Amino acid sequence: MEKSNVYFTDMRTSPTMNLLQKLNILIDKAGIANIDFSHKFAAIKMHFGEPGNLAFLRPNYAKVVADKVKALGGNPFLTDCNTLYVGRRKNALEHMDAAYENGFSPFSTGCQILIADGLKGTDETYVPVPNGECVKKARIGQALMDADIIISLTHFKGHEMAGFGGAIKNIGMGGGSRAGKMEMHSDGKPHVRETTCVGCGSCAKICAHGAPILENRKMHIDQEKCVGCGRCIGVCPVDAIAPDYNTSIDMLNKKMAEYAWAIVHDRPQFHIAVIADVSPNCDCHSENDVPVVPNIGLAASFDPVALDRACADLVNKAPVIPGSVLATNMEQEPTKTAGHDHFHNIAPITDWAACLSHAEKIGMGKQAYTLVELKLV
Repeated sequence: MEKSNVYFTDMRTSPTMNLLQKLNILIDKAGIANIDFSHKFAAIKMHFGEPGNLAFLRPNYAKVVADKVKALGGNPFLTDCNTLYVGRRKNALEHMDAAYENGFSPFSTGCQILIADGLKGTDETYVPVPNGECVKKARIGQALMDADIIISLTHFKGHEMAGFGGAIKNIGMGGGSRAGKMEMHSDGKPHVRETTCVGCGSCAKICAHGAPILENRKMHIDQEKCVGCGRCIGVCPVDAIAPDYNTSIDMLNKKMAEYAWAIVHDRPQFHIAVIADVSPNCDCHSENDVPVVPNIGLAASFDPVALDRACADLVNKAPVIPGSVLATNMEQEPTKTAGHDHFHNIAPITDWAACLSHAEKIGMGKQAYTLVELKLV
């Protein structure tokens, strides 16, 4: 079976070659110019970081990619979808404030920022999932599907549920609308926290099935009428409506892969990963812990499955940083962390391999790869 190429360069620099120059050369060598960008909209899907977290990718990396797209005749924009949880990125206004606070702006990145699922996370389109086993139609942020080309720019790091956050998670979980994120996280339906509810009725106005009901000045959701679309979560002004998180880790990984496949299927795509500041948890946290391994490098590929697999292998081969949560776990429970899976040793409930296996099964890409190492210093 033919392997996918994953292009890689380390983090070493010199007075004549900095990291941004290396990234520019890397994506050139990986073949980004083979995509026809002429007069086309290119969505650069990335994570702007939850304020308080300092491990997210600096906007400088985004500018390299945006400048390259413009040089090739395209119209780039940075994008992400609103979060399901209550934080600083749950609606477009707060999300863009957070992005600006973390240094992302048209001036620092050379392109505009669009929140793909709109003001309240309800601007979505239903996209068929080819070969989908868990999801037949994914709920994707509208702007992502309006784009002609998808580029993922990913901070590769650990994740407390998925094992790691790579290209597939960046696209799949990140590309789902708020209702889409609920579908990936949950087999259940939303419920109302009555202590927070103000009885405004916003949820009832948006529901097409009459599920939200007002009683004693508080809303509750009729579970028999509810279809689990999650739109009520997006419109609640006080975040009183929450999903039931009861999906297994295996199902979460499969749904995430299917959402990513719905977004990139049959469209030009290119994927970039920065394996640096490898924090144990997602950049959705409002803090970041000590990196678990030293900075490793930059990688790029047309195949997101191969890219994720290569990044995972590179991290697992790397030495553990003393004092990190990974080092602590391995010291405290040596018999349970005897293997070489750093991600499992950080969060034992995770199973990242299930995501890659399912992504390969449904046709998104291949785990078999050839690492093309570029010596640029």
